[in-house]
Amino acid sequence: MSVWTEQGIDLAQSNTTGNDHWRLARVAGLSAVLGAVTMAASFVGLADLVAFGLRVGGAVFLAVAGLLAVRIVWRRRTDTDLVGAIAKILEHDGQRAWLADEDGTVRYRNPATDHADMPGDPPGQGESLAAAFADLFANPAAVLFRIQSKAVALGVAREDIVTRRGHVRLSVHRAGDGLFLWRLEDVSDKPSRPAEAVNLPMMTVGPSGTVLFMNDAFRRLVGGRVKSIDRVFPELPVVSGAVQRVSTPRGTSDALVAVLNGAGGRQEIYLLPAQTMAANRTADWDAIEDLPVPLVKVAPTGEVLVANRVARALLRSDMLPGSRLSDRLEGLGRPIVDWLHDVAQGRGAGGPEFLRVADDGVDCFVKVSLNLAGTPDDPHLIAVLNDVTEFKALELQFVQSQKMQAIGQLAGGVAHDFNNLLTAISGHCDLLLLRHDQGDQDYSDLVQINQNANRAASLVSQLLAFSRKQNLRPEVIDLRDTLSDLTHLLNRLVGERVKLLLNHDPDLDPIRADKRQLEQVIMNLVVNARDAMPSGGDIKIETENIDLAQAVERDRATITPGRYVLVRVVDEGHGIPPDKIGKIFEPFFTTKRTGEGTGLGLSTAYGIVKQTGGFIFVDSEEGIGTVFSLYFPVYDMPAQPGVQIAVAPPPPPPVNLPADGAVVLLVEDEAPVRAFASRALRLRGFTVIEADSAEAALALLEDPDLEVNIFVTDVIMPGMDGPTWVREALRERPHTKVVFVSGYAEDAFGEHQSAIPNSVFLPKPFSLNDLTNTVHQQLQ
Repeated sequence: MSVWTEQGIDLAQSNTTGNDHWRLARVAGLSAVLGAVTMAASFVGLADLVAFGLRVGGAVFLAVAGLLAVRIVWRRRTDTDLVGAIAKILEHDGQRAWLADEDGTVRYRNPATDHADMPGDPPGQGESLAAAFADLFANPAAVLFRIQSKAVALGVAREDIVTRRGHVRLSVHRAGDGLFLWRLEDVSDKPSRPAEAVNLPMMTVGPSGTVLFMNDAFRRLVGGRVKSIDRVFPELPVVSGAVQRVSTPRGTSDALVAVLNGAGGRQEIYLLPAQTMAANRTADWDAIEDLPVPLVKVAPTGEVLVANRVARALLRSDMLPGSRLSDRLEGLGRPIVDWLHDVAQGRGAGGPEFLRVADDGVDCFVKVSLNLAGTPDDPHLIAVLNDVTEFKALELQFVQSQKMQAIGQLAGGVAHDFNNLLTAISGHCDLLLLRHDQGDQDYSDLVQINQNANRAASLVSQLLAFSRKQNLRPEVIDLRDTLSDLTHLLNRLVGERVKLLLNHDPDLDPIRADKRQLEQVIMNLVVNARDAMPSGGDIKIETENIDLAQAVERDRATITPGRYVLVRVVDEGHGIPPDKIGKIFEPFFTTKRTGEGTGLGLSTAYGIVKQTGGFIFVDSEEGIGTVFSLYFPVYDMPAQPGVQIAVAPPPPPPVNLPADGAVVLLVEDEAPVRAFASRALRLRGFTVIEADSAEAALALLEDPDLEVNIFVTDVIMPGMDGPTWVREALRERPHTKVVFVSGYAEDAFGEHQSAIPNSVFLPKPFSLNDLTNTVHQQLQ
């Protein structure tokens, strides 16, 4: 059994000289036996012809055996001569070398292997080569087998190995049939990793805490290589910039820790021993000049004493001695020198602070950890810096998303209450207008109340559009027709000094969107473009088809591959400053003067476009102009007859029904809204039964003699909500029609509505005609 097999490595398929010798010897022995047997059989009194044949066959077998024996002797002598020749070459070689069989048995070793620095006892002739490396690195048999396999295929192989005693290079050459020449070269003076050239202790740790690498300085500090980080640091986790205890053969000692995060969760940990920190000599910093962790030595008064190369690059300054740290960092909320003085005096927690690098036009944030060093008579501070720009960017994005979500929730919640109030105001105003004609002196006042209620409703709609909770009535539209119909209004909006230009793709694909809302988006963009050109200019509206073969990532959004209709609104205005371009879609943010805008135009446009399934981007350059690009997915689904959108259709002309024509069960928890709706329906000839809650409505329906043709109910009410009580009521009255009304968006209960047959949705605020005509339409 070979040495490799004993170490768990199977080399049964290898072509080796030893196996060749064994096979030849076996064949020679078998031929000799067959020759002897055949010759003996020829003398047993057989026929002459048969006896002659057996003698010839026996002679052939014996001849083959003799030839094979000669070949075996010749090959063994040749092999011995080859070993001897190689031995003469290696005898005076300064590097350690072995000549071994393919199975790892040593045939020769040169005198250099007797050196005392060779790990383990050097194997003698006939011993295992793997034993020579057992103390040098783990699992030597596997390493030797891997390198030898490469040599079998390529003729030569080598591998650099970082061991506990330094860096070595192990190479192997094919020296003949079944012979391999091994050489071990000490290359400790040629570091295998950049960290080996660093005088400071450094190690690489995996995400699970396994120590993957230690440089020589770290191994000397802790007394050898360790396998787990908890063998080095008694207190975990390791915090960059903090002074932590390190386990050494002489006990624990304090060291300043610098951590550099790498790929795959790996970390490179550097130590600055206490004696290095305590020294107040610039020469001591020569060792950390090329350290990949930013370090700055600062006086308690704020002067920079010295900074390494990475720190200078991070702070974008030469950081010459005498410069002040406050010149490069800002955002603490108090003078940086006060913070330095407190840490130097031992006051305060001294925890890390997140500061901004003072550099115009570039957002760069660093986490600064201070540690007291030096002598009591001459103290100084060691600042460990970490680039946290990406972290702060993610934090700002998260805060922004939280703010947007909060405003959206606020808009949705407030909209319900506002819409109830506006429904009552505009509704009772409609009732008053029915009793006043245009010649009445109160008529104009009532019209003003009605118009301002509609303006308030429009403002609430904008808030809902921003939060993507407004009610959309999507339809398949051709943007060419939509923009052409809108051109007359847009020309009046832009005025005489601004020229509006339209450029359409002749084969523009259709899209599916709410035409009214889409017109609002275009109007907002055109009005903003007009305001950006007080001296006049051209506003271009361009449309084209675009086919994206691969995903496009821009402004933290990803446009999936597919066909889109691209709409561009281009102006020649003053442009948007770079520091404001990231805020233009925020609600209530405006660059206009007070009273000239609500700051909801672009945020509304953003919400409408996103709710339609599209994307909106902006490109702007000061002094040149701005381009808004809108991407809408192409609608290519065939029309499906019979599928209706569960939204109230446009109201037909007013129709009066006879007083006993239909019975309406009106369920509304807001008394002013219920009072208006009840009066409005009675004026149109309906019989109205009122209920202020779902429970009261179900109690009324317990009377089997009560005939109800239609339910008009609010969606959100205290106790049982609208869809819940309607489903329960429809069990006994399955053919009753339903009109849901709510100040919330329709999608707030869209799943419930889809499960309720014969139902439509009427959003608040609604007018008298909206309500009565919707009820009439449902009864048809």
